[in-house]
Amino acid sequence: MQAIDEASLQCPHCGETIRLLLDLSGGAQSYVEDCQVCCQPIHVTLWMEEGDPDYHVDLRREQD
Repeated sequence: MQAIDEASLQCPHCGETIRLLLDLSGGAQSYVEDCQVCCQPIHVTLWMEEGDPDYHVDLRREQD
């Protein structure tokens, strides 16, 4: 698995497709990043399950 991956995901505020660079070397992470389209803050959660080669990303509005 690569240490960094680019993912195309949907902003939970405006619904537009945005691209996020994900650092997969740090294990589970949670951070806030602004949408490149509407500039609203997005709460990003990234995790990997043991034995699963794929990662999972959840995007939520900060107030959710």
